[in-house]
Amino acid sequence: MDNTMRTRLEGMLEREAEINELMMDQAVLSDSKRLAKLGKEQASMQQTLSVYRQFLESEEFFNQAKEMLDMGDAELAEMAELEISEHEEKMTKFIDELQVLLIPKDPNDSHDAIIEIRGAAGGDEGNIFAGDLYRMYSRYAESLGYKYEVIEASTAEAGGFTQISFLIKGEEPYRHFKFESGSHRVQRVPKTETQGRIHTSTATVLVMPDVEEEDVDINPNDLVIETHRATGAGGQHVNKTDSAVRITHTPTGISVNCQDGRSQHANKDKAMQLIRARIFSHLEEEKMKEQSAERQSKVGRGDRSEKIRTYNYPQNRVSDHRIGLTLQKLDIIMEGKLDEIVAALLAEEQKEVLAQGR
Repeated sequence: MDNTMRTRLEGMLEREAEINELMMDQAVLSDSKRLAKLGKEQASMQQTLSVYRQFLESEEFFNQAKEMLDMGDAELAEMAELEISEHEEKMTKFIDELQVLLIPKDPNDSHDAIIEIRGAAGGDEGNIFAGDLYRMYSRYAESLGYKYEVIEASTAEAGGFTQISFLIKGEEPYRHFKFESGSHRVQRVPKTETQGRIHTSTATVLVMPDVEEEDVDINPNDLVIETHRATGAGGQHVNKTDSAVRITHTPTGISVNCQDGRSQHANKDKAMQLIRARIFSHLEEEKMKEQSAERQSKVGRGDRSEKIRTYNYPQNRVSDHRIGLTLQKLDIIMEGKLDEIVAALLAEEQKEVLAQGR
C-alpha cells in the first residue's frame, strides 16, 4: 500500500474516533440536526474502514510470518512461507477494494432525497403513469429501509398525479435515486382506449438533494412569501384559513406551493425545504452546463427534458437509454425492484470517475 492511500485511511480512522467523541458530547446530543449529520458521516466511512481494518490485520500476520522466516528454523520457515503467501494475496485483494472505495464520491450522496414527479405528454395517461412511478419509488424506498413523506401533491381526476413531491429519508437516499431525473416514457394500452391501441405517454422526474440552509446561499430578500387558502382535499383547514404557503425566488422564478400540512407554519417549513432543494439543483445544473462536453456525465442527472427510460408494457420491457440496459422484467421493476438498474448506473458512474482520473 502506498503512503498516500495509507495516510488517507489513517485520517479516516482519526476522524471516526473524533466523531465517536463528539457523539458523546452533551452539546451534540442535544442538537438533533448535528447528531444526524455526524451519524451520516460516520456511516459513510464504515465500509471503507472495515476493509482497511481487515487489511491491517492481514498486514500484521504477514509481518509476523516474515519474522518467523528469519529465525532459521526449517519447520517454522515452511509455515511462515504459507502464511506470507496467504496474507500477501489477501492484502492485494483488500488494496484493490480500497482503491474502489476511495474513489471520490458525489458530495450530495449522503443527503436525503426530494423527488418531484409530473405527468407530462399524454394527458390522463401521463398523470396515471406519474402515480405508477410514485408507487414504484416508494416501494423501492421501503425495500432499502427508507422512510418517505409527501411534501406536496396535486391528484388528477383520472388517477395518479399532475404533480407530486416527496422526501425520502435514510442512509444515502440521494445516491440511490439521483439517476432518476429525466423524462420517463411509457408504452401501453390506456384503460380508456377502446380499440386496444398502444399509446406513448411521459412523466418527468426531478431528484434533488435535501440541502440545509448552509448548503445554498439564498438572500431572504429574494423570496416572496404569500399565504392563501388551500384548495382540494386537505382537511378542515381547506377554504377556511390561509394555511397554504407559496414561495417564489425572484432571481430564478422558481416557485413552490405547499398546502398539505396541518398548519401555515408546517406548510412554510415544507415550502422552504422544497425551494432550497430546487434552487440548489438549478445552480448545480448551471454548473454542469458550463463543463466541457467530455466531462459531462453519460448518466447525467438534473435535466428534466432528457429521455432516460422507456417502460414497454406489452413486451414487459424496461430500457435505460443512457447505458443501453434492457431488462425483460417490467412487472417486477414496477413493484419497486430497481436494484439491478441502480447498480448498473452506479457502476457506470464509477467507471466515468476512474476514467476522468478524479
